[in-house]
Amino acid sequence: MNRIVRCLSSEAGLFVGVFSAALFVVFGKAWLTDLGNPWWAAGLFCWLFAVILWLAFGVVRHADALAERLGEPYGTVILTLAVIGIEVAMIAAVSLSGKAHPGLARDTMFSVVMIVLTGMLGGTLVAGGLRHHRQEYNLSGANAYLAVLVPLAVLTLIVPRFTTSAPGGNVSPLQAVFLLVTSAGLYVTFLLVQTGSQASFFLAPATDHGHHHGEPPYATLTHAILLVAMMSPIVLLAKNLGKLVDHGVDSLGAPPALGGFLVAVLVLAPEGVSALRAALDNRLQRTINILLGSATSTIGMTVPVILAIGLFSGRSFELGLEPVDIVMLTLTLITSVITLATGRTTLLQGVVHLIIFAAYVMLIFDR
Repeated sequence: MNRIVRCLSSEAGLFVGVFSAALFVVFGKAWLTDLGNPWWAAGLFCWLFAVILWLAFGVVRHADALAERLGEPYGTVILTLAVIGIEVAMIAAVSLSGKAHPGLARDTMFSVVMIVLTGMLGGTLVAGGLRHHRQEYNLSGANAYLAVLVPLAVLTLIVPRFTTSAPGGNVSPLQAVFLLVTSAGLYVTFLLVQTGSQASFFLAPATDHGHHHGEPPYATLTHAILLVAMMSPIVLLAKNLGKLVDHGVDSLGAPPALGGFLVAVLVLAPEGVSALRAALDNRLQRTINILLGSATSTIGMTVPVILAIGLFSGRSFELGLEPVDIVMLTLTLITSVITLATGRTTLLQGVVHLIIFAAYVMLIFDR
């Protein structure tokens, strides 16, 4: 009996999420019709943000449990696919709801890459460096991630700003088809390599003596079912949150990029906790797999979905970054390549990444 109570208590977020989704299905249209009262709009935003964050932590908890059962690199693949799947579902739901600004997907992808490669990577390196001084990881795995991430980021987020076949950072139909096929194809190829012939590249070196958490309480199939169940209410609530984000950005006169930043923070918060915990446990390989896997997946999964939506719905989505964002992305990619070029990390490298993250946040508000 006590075990049943504990299990129900641990899955309380699922019940709250389903109940919230049901309420918004029935009353959401009326609630979101008039957002003139700022307290009402803020209350709805806080409610949805808290519920989606609670559900996201539940998704990561079950993905972590599956990771322990299946081992690396399969566990991290499940975790990153689950988390970025939430992001893709949210962007797709908001994009199809009608009023999302055309740069939302671009801003969210850029925010994910910047948050992961500067804020989260820097924070975990600082935390791990303070506790363990110098940490090691498998250099081959990091190089494999960067070999896919760098061309994906450049082709999808930088090149469209310089082409003239479509205005304002948009992509022409030919570019859209090319990027859809190549992004999806390259990412699928990477997953096959990561879980197949080169799986050893993503395993921790022999010197990694971090401890692992205990056996998860549910059967493997139960964790998989609960993971999917936790994701379902997020999709239903996402478009409502998107409307509130759009309203808040417009009402406050905030920069449009702030919307993508908030979505990225919401999606990445639970995964950031997992990456930080792994770094403190001296399991830096898992941290690297989580963070670089997230940055790679967010482009490899989001770009094909958004471009497919654009091609079939006739909507226009901006992909090309603004000039200052191109500079920040280039700086981040170069710094990440330098940081992850030796197989060892130090506290100083983490501080450098955190400074770049601080500059990125500052530039959101100072254009």
